[in-house]
This record gives sequence, C-alpha cells and structure tokens, in this order.
Amino acid sequence: MNKIEINHEKSKVINGIRLWPQEKIERFRATLLSWYDIEKRDLPWRKNNDPYRIWVSEIMLQQTRVDTVIPYYLNFMRTFPSIEALAKAEEDTLLKAWEGLGYYSRVRNMQKAAIQIMEDYDGKMPDDPKEIIKLKGIGPYTTGAIASMAFDLPEPAVDGNIMRILSRLFEIDADTAVPANRKIFEEILRKIIDPYKPGDFNQALMDLGATICTPKNYHPEKSPVKEFNQSYINETWEKYPVKSKKKKAKPLYYAGMIIQNHKGEFLLEKRPENGLLANMWTFPLIEEKAISDFFVRGRLVKIEDIQKVNQYTTNLTEELVGKYGLEPVLIKEPFAGEIHIFSHLKWHMALYYGQQISTKSYDSIPENCSWINPDNFDQYTFPGPQMKMWSAYKKKFDKK
Repeated sequence: MNKIEINHEKSKVINGIRLWPQEKIERFRATLLSWYDIEKRDLPWRKNNDPYRIWVSEIMLQQTRVDTVIPYYLNFMRTFPSIEALAKAEEDTLLKAWEGLGYYSRVRNMQKAAIQIMEDYDGKMPDDPKEIIKLKGIGPYTTGAIASMAFDLPEPAVDGNIMRILSRLFEIDADTAVPANRKIFEEILRKIIDPYKPGDFNQALMDLGATICTPKNYHPEKSPVKEFNQSYINETWEKYPVKSKKKKAKPLYYAGMIIQNHKGEFLLEKRPENGLLANMWTFPLIEEKAISDFFVRGRLVKIEDIQKVNQYTTNLTEELVGKYGLEPVLIKEPFAGEIHIFSHLKWHMALYYGQQISTKSYDSIPENCSWINPDNFDQYTFPGPQMKMWSAYKKKFDKK
C-alpha cells in the first residue's frame, strides 16, 4: 500500500467529500489561526466576548456590509446597551435606530428574542446551542457564531461566506443556493474547527472570505492557506462555489405622491402593522401598472404622447381624492424615477409632486396619515424607498 493510500485511509469521507487526515487538519488550524492573529480586522464587536454584542453584530451583518454596519452598531449599543434595554424599547425608537439598514424584521425579531431571554433565561443569553436556536430570528449560523465566539463551543457558523471558502478548499460541487446543502458544509466545518479556539477559527474564516477568498477578484495565490486549497492546486477555483441563480425579483410599479400644503408640510402615510415595511412612514404610494410605461430598462423616460400623460395624471388625482380626500395640483409628469430592490420585489417608483391649495380637506385625510414638517422628519422611521423619494425631491426642488 503506497503513501497516498495510507493517507486516504486516515481521512474520512462525508457526503462524497474526502476530508484531510487529522495531521493536515491540525496544520490547517495552526496556519489559519496564525494568520488571523496578525491580520484580523479591528471590529467594535470583537472587543470582548459578550454574547449580546456578538448577537447584535451578527444580525446586523446579515445582508449588510461591515463598513455600513459599524456606525449603526455603535449607535445601537449606545441606545440599547443591554438585553433588558432592547426588550423594553419602544418600537418607534427601535426602528429609528435601525433606519437605513433595511430588512426590518431582523430588529423586530431581535426584540422578541430579547423578551424571550428576559422571561425564560433570567435576562442572560443561554449558553446551550439547543436553547440559543429557540430564540426568535436566530438560525443555525447565528447560533454557531454566538456559541463559538461567546462560549468557546466548537459549533460551526456556516453562511454563504463560509460555504464559498469550503467549496474551494475541498472542491465541493453542492449548490450553495440550495438550503438543504448547508448541512454538508456544517458537517465539514464541524470536523475541521479548532476545538480550543472555535470562536477565533470561525472569525478567521470570515475574515479570509471578506479579504482574500472573495466572490469576485479572487487571487488564491495570496491566501495564507493556499497549500490546503484543492481548487488552487488543481487550478479549478473558477468553478467554485457552485451557485444557481436566484429568481428575479418581481417588478411592481408605483406613483410616489409627494404632496405639500401651504404650510410647507408633507403628507406622510403610516404603513400597516403587518407586511412589508410594517409601521413605517412613506409618502403615499399608489400602485399603478401603467407607470411601467415610464420605465425602460430601469430608467425613467419621457412619454411623448401628451394625451396619455394627462390621462395618467387625471387617474392619480382621482386616486388621491378617493383614498386620501385630497385634490392637489399635480405636475403633469414624473420629475424623477427611483428603484428599490427587496429580496423578492423590485419597486419602480415614478415621483409626482403636487400642492394641496385648499385647506378644507385637511382633516379628512385617513387616520394613518399626517401632515409633517420636514424639520420633524427625524422623529419618524423612514424605510429605504422613502429616503430615496425625499432625496430625489430635494435634488429637484430644494436648492438650499
């Protein structure tokens, strides 16, 4: 039996993927951790192993870049310095602290989990992964991150970042876009994670994926673990990770109605308690399929048919009368077009500006609407679409 066969005998096969022999696993751990000790990123949530700090950072980092998260994280920790403070927070204050990060269900679920912790765990984050994962909004990845970084438990923290690294290290053909395949990567990581420094090990992989083993512009020859990288050795790294394309976001078309009264106040509408952008404030948005005529390849275009343009304006005025009890003087065509992409929806918003001249209908607006002075906008929680609409308005009309 030759040497290669002996090494294979010492290694294990998981889901058709051959792991390294134990000696190689230990060398990989040492190499990765040595690199991390020197190159690790200086991030505010790494100042200590407080599970609350780790939890908040990991939830914020979902769908959001590190450089974007840092100022939000620092402000959030000042505003809600403890699990108890988060559990007791008023929703408006909570959403305002999250404003601009998007995916607001994340912070709502955090508060629900904080309440769980106060009621069921005496105000302390549980240190058992089986209990951590029971908390609202915490899945396998966040459970692994908290367990390993806060409690030194050898738990895998597998997200897209880690799946990309492992795919290249072991030439794994499993589609990373298929949720069921996460188990394959968790099993592999569980075998190679350092049992003595599991938190550092998981964070080292995260830093490796953020700085070197990136989705694009990947240069494996610069990696500290290139000698372990099977795709680098075989020059197949361009094939990994295997990832099927996501479904295209469904397009929806809205007229964004920026209506101002004689006092300089703007009409804002609070969205329903449930559903997308729940309880947040926006300019009125009127869904209108015909608005699609104004968009070509995602850009606002001018419609030459004046009769058609006038008809659109008439239709929108009728909608404002029927739904809001208002009949403002509208500009004849949109002054700007904005697009906002959610994970499953793509909003195309044609923005109209109008002035409500008459004061008779002020009190007839729906209960979920208010006339708000722009100086007081900072007291309201605005989602991304609202911010884009307001920015476009100021660019066009407010030259101050």
